[in-house]
Amino acid sequence: MPAEVWWRLGCFVGVLAIMLLWERLNPKRKSRLPAKRRWPANLGIVAINTVLLRLLIPAGAIGAALWAEQTGFGLLAGLDWPLALNLVLGFLILDCTIYWQHRMFHRIPLLWRIHRMHHADADFDATTGLRFHPLEILLSMLIKIGVVVVFGIPALAVLIFEIVLNATSLFNHGNVALPSRIEWPVRRLIVTQEMHRIHHSQLPHETNSNYSFNLSVWDRLFRSYTARPEAGSDGINIGLKEYPAVRESTKLSYLLAIPFRQPKQADAGSDSQDKDASKQ
Repeated sequence: MPAEVWWRLGCFVGVLAIMLLWERLNPKRKSRLPAKRRWPANLGIVAINTVLLRLLIPAGAIGAALWAEQTGFGLLAGLDWPLALNLVLGFLILDCTIYWQHRMFHRIPLLWRIHRMHHADADFDATTGLRFHPLEILLSMLIKIGVVVVFGIPALAVLIFEIVLNATSLFNHGNVALPSRIEWPVRRLIVTQEMHRIHHSQLPHETNSNYSFNLSVWDRLFRSYTARPEAGSDGINIGLKEYPAVRESTKLSYLLAIPFRQPKQADAGSDSQDKDASKQ
């Protein structure tokens, strides 16, 4: 197994363990559904995504970066800049790409059908940060590969970015809260739980904001930042109205089918979300 896999796996398991322990000791909100119902499906999706990526795109973005380095392909490769600068630029380019990718998955109705599996989680905890449909994971990898090749981003920058992205996704989806005296200063640099929880609100104008995953600057720069939720930090209704917190919603088969089936007419929030998303 390549060394990069061990680095990624070790950081992933370590951060996940820390977040789950933190949530256990000091949860921010009371969950609607017990963890024993939600976690098997959310963690099962991670296993499926990992296997699919290894089977369909085994080299991944790091493989693409190594190829670009060997062939001298890409914009950064043509610049005689120090490696440290290329690492910083590569990281920023990838982080900005993920911001726009996320925003695109909200704006384009077909992509929203895929992404809404993530938002259909009626609770908000670290495992929500792992809950992405396999189609979204595959598309995201193809987008990253394209960006890596076009810009010639160094493989080390890609590895660092992938590790940080996984860690921050677990962190900012945590059912925890930083002390108020440090939450706002931290939010100036990275996405906090308080900031990202707004993105999981059932209110469309809040859902369609705060797209950043890692660095929070992109939302301010591209005017998609919402500082505070209308209902207050403890009053946010998490999830999507058309996917209520019921036993069926925790089944892996149900989650995987979300992009291919419309919610019941009685829960017609999906169509309005698609329309709202397409207008953003």
